[in-house]
Amino acid sequence: MSEIKKKLELSQSDKLNGLRAAVLGANDGVVSTAGLIFGVAGATNNKGAIFTAGLAGLIAGAISMAVGEYVSVSTQRDTERAFIEKEKRLLKKDPEGQTQDLAAFYEAKGVSAKTALQFARELSAKDPIKAHLEAELKLDEEDLTNPITAAVASFFSFGMGALIPLLAAVLSPDYSRMYITLVAVVFGLFVTGYYSAKFGGANKRAAVIRVLIGGIVAMAVTYAIGRAFGTAIS
Repeated sequence: MSEIKKKLELSQSDKLNGLRAAVLGANDGVVSTAGLIFGVAGATNNKGAIFTAGLAGLIAGAISMAVGEYVSVSTQRDTERAFIEKEKRLLKKDPEGQTQDLAAFYEAKGVSAKTALQFARELSAKDPIKAHLEAELKLDEEDLTNPITAAVASFFSFGMGALIPLLAAVLSPDYSRMYITLVAVVFGLFVTGYYSAKFGGANKRAAVIRVLIGGIVAMAVTYAIGRAFGTAIS
């Protein structure tokens, strides 16, 4: 039973990492694709051109997000592994000195010197590397960040987010395309802003307002650029 509980606990970091990447990916998908669609719509009302630009943005953005997340988390994982290897070398070279360091860590937390040393010795006797990693580095050798989880979550979440403005723009009538797309984007941004704050334990109202303002500004700027340069070039 304890082994099952341990495995469930070890999976929490991966789940939170995936959720974080998913929410951020969806938000980026909504904003970047909406900005691209509004930019093209500022230059032309042709549904084919808008669809092509939006689809290209969806695919390119999803791949870019996945690759970027994979590289970022892989770098973090490599750094964590380097810390672990360094700690293992220190434990092998000077185990008693490392035990004293661990005791000093708990003593600095307010534990008496005698109790801290006893606690450090007991932890080190059972699993010294785990004791040091958890206390000093907040790491678990069996539960390092997973770059594949983050990359896959980013890829699909970006695509799902990007579908909101893309479908709204393509399925709407010509005369109301931008209005319907704007409403769809505002809804998408509200959802991603709300859940990003919920998962992070932050203020939901502030998070929603931030993403809404950022998304609307992005659409306004790209639409204005599309109107100015699209008309000028044509």
